Amino acid sequence: MSDTLIMAGRCLRLSRRQLDALLTSLLLPVLLMLLFVCLFGGAIHTGTRYVTYVVPGVLLLCAGYGASLTAVSVSQDMAGGIVDRLRSMDVRGAAILAGHIAASVARNIASTVLVFGVACLIGFRPHAGLAGWLAAAGVLLVFILALSWLAAAFGLAVKTPEAASGFMFVVAFLPYASSAFVPVATMPSWIRGFASHQPVTPATETIRGLLLGTPVGTSPWLALAWCGGLLAVAVIVSGWLFARRTA
Repeated sequence: MSDTLIMAGRCLRLSRRQLDALLTSLLLPVLLMLLFVCLFGGAIHTGTRYVTYVVPGVLLLCAGYGASLTAVSVSQDMAGGIVDRLRSMDVRGAAILAGHIAASVARNIASTVLVFGVACLIGFRPHAGLAGWLAAAGVLLVFILALSWLAAAFGLAVKTPEAASGFMFVVAFLPYASSAFVPVATMPSWIRGFASHQPVTPATETIRGLLLGTPVGTSPWLALAWCGGLLAVAVIVSGWLFARRTA
C-alpha cells in the first residue's frame, strides 16, 4: 500500500508537467457539454430539459478522457526504462500499475467535480436523496476504475506513447453510440442494437435515474455486470502483459 501511494503521487506530479494533456482531459468534456447544451440542445427533444438529460453522459465521457492519460503514462514508463529502475528498488509491478490507476481515479474525480459544477451553473438540478447520490457515485467510481484498468492494459499492449494516445479515440466513441446524448430509440436501426448492449448505456441510464429520482429498472445490475467483467479482464490482461514485457 505504501508503494502504491508513492507511485500514485509520482503519477500525479507527472500529470502536472503534462499541462496540455491534463487541461484537455479536464476542459474538453466541459466544452462538449456546453456545445451540446447551448448550441444543439434546443433542437434535440428528450422529454426533459436537455441539460438534465446530457449531464450523466458527460460525466462518463470525462472518465474516458481521463483514462486516456493513464494509457499514455503507462506506455511512457514502459518505453522509457523507468520500470526497470523501479523494480531494481524492489518496487513490485502491482504497485506500479496500481499507482497509475489511483492517479487516474483522482484525476477523474477532479474532472467530474468540475463538470458537475459547470452543469449546475447552466441549469442542471438533480433531485436525488442521500442514497441516490451515494449509489450514483458508486456506479461512476466503478466505471472509472474499470476504464482506468483497461487504459493501463492498452498502454502495456502498445509499443509507443503515440499509439497509446489512440485509446482516447476508442473510449470517446462509445458515449456517442449510447443513450448519453440522445435516446437510443431515435438512432438508425443498424446501430440501435450496439447502442443498447454496450457498457455506457446502462451506466448512463443508472446515473441519470439515480440523480433525477426516476426508475432505473435493471440498468444498475447491467452496469455493474459490465464494469465488473471489464475490470476483471483488464486486471488479468494487464498483469499478464506487465509480466511479459518485464521478463
